Amino acid sequence: MNYREIKKDVFFVGAIDGDRRLFDELIPLPDGTTYNSYLIRGSEKNALLDSVDPPMKDVLMDNLAKAGIEKIDYIIPHHGEQDHSGTIPDLLEKFPESIVVTNEKCKTMLMDLLHIPEKKFKTVENGDELSLGDKTLEFILTPWVHWPETMVTYLKEEKILFSCDFFGCHYAFDDLMASENDIEKIMPAAKRYYGEIMLPFGNIIKKNMEKLSDYDIEMIAPSHGPVHDDISIIIDAYKEWSSEKLSNTVVIPYISMHGSTKKMVEYLKGALEKRGVNVIDFYLSGGDLGELAAALIDAATIVIGTPTVLAGPHPLALYAAHLARALRPGVKFLSIIGSYGWGGKTVGMLGDIVSPLKAEIIEPVMIKGYPTDSDLDMIDALAQKIADAHSRVL
Repeated sequence: MNYREIKKDVFFVGAIDGDRRLFDELIPLPDGTTYNSYLIRGSEKNALLDSVDPPMKDVLMDNLAKAGIEKIDYIIPHHGEQDHSGTIPDLLEKFPESIVVTNEKCKTMLMDLLHIPEKKFKTVENGDELSLGDKTLEFILTPWVHWPETMVTYLKEEKILFSCDFFGCHYAFDDLMASENDIEKIMPAAKRYYGEIMLPFGNIIKKNMEKLSDYDIEMIAPSHGPVHDDISIIIDAYKEWSSEKLSNTVVIPYISMHGSTKKMVEYLKGALEKRGVNVIDFYLSGGDLGELAAALIDAATIVIGTPTVLAGPHPLALYAAHLARALRPGVKFLSIIGSYGWGGKTVGMLGDIVSPLKAEIIEPVMIKGYPTDSDLDMIDALAQKIADAHSRVL
C-alpha cells in the first residue's frame, strides 16, 4: 500500500511487512506486522512521526516521494527501538535540515543505538507543544509503555493520538482503518500484543489511560497495526486487559516426551471442565507463545506440565516458566504436573522460577512412569482443589 491521507494533511507513509514471522527474534508474527510512520504537513513546517524498521527504508522513502515531500523539519521518534527509529540516520542524510524531537531518555538511547550526534536533537518534556503553523503537536510522556523513554503525540486540531506501541498490534492490514477491517481478527491480534508487550506494566497502563482521558481523542494512530477511528473498541479492551479481574480459567503450558505428561494433562483438562473450569492448554513444542501470552492476561491459574530431563524440567517447560515470570500475570494459583523415571528436582526448579508471581502453590503431582489409576485419582483431586480455589476468590 502506498501513502494514504488519513485526515487533511496527515499521511500514513509507513511500511507493511506481511511476510515477517518473528519480531526481535522472540515474538511470533502469524499476521505479519506494520511499521507506521506518519507525515504531518503543516502550513509552515512538516513533521514525520516515527520511521520504519531499517529493511523497509526504501518503502518509507518511496512513500515520502510519492507524497511530494521535499522537506522534513522535525523527525519525532516516540520510542528508541529500531522498528520506530532505525531509519532516522537515513532520513537525516536525505533531509539534513531535520531536527530529531524527542524526550531526554529517548535522545540518550538514540545516541547510543544509532550514533546520532547530540546537535541534531531538540528535547521535550511532558506537555510541551510544537507548532507546525496551522497544526499543533503536544507531547505526552508515557514511560514504561513499554520502554522507559516511550512517549505519545497528540495532534490538537485533528484530535489524533499518535500512540506509539500503546493500542497497537502486529497485524499486516489491507485497509489502514480498523473500521474497514474484520475487527474479529484485529482484536485477537491486539490482545496477544498486549500480552506479549504490555502485560508486565498493567498498573502503569491504567495510570496512562487516566492521563489520556483528559484529551478529546477522535482517532488513535499506533505504530503497529490499523488506525482506530472508533476508539471505544480498543480503549474498552485496554481497560479490561489492564484490570485485575480474572476469569475462571486454567492455562496449561506443557510438553511430553513419551506420553505420560500428555495423559496427565488430558485427564486434568477433562476433570477441570467437568467442574465448570475453562481450560486452555498449550503444547510447547512448536506452539505459538503469543497465544500463551494472551491467555495469561486474565487466567486465574497456571499449571505447568513437564517430564523430567536430566533430573530437572524439560527445557521448554523452563521457558514457559520464565515467560510467566517475565510477563507477571495476575494469576492467583500455580501448580505443576509431570512424570519422572528415577527422581529429580523438577518441582523445586520450576517453583523457584515462578516464585516472584506471589501466587498460591497448589500441591504439585509428579508421578513415576506412566500414570496409573491411582495417579489419575491424584490428578482428579488436584482438579477439585483448583475448582475450590477459584470459587473462593473469583
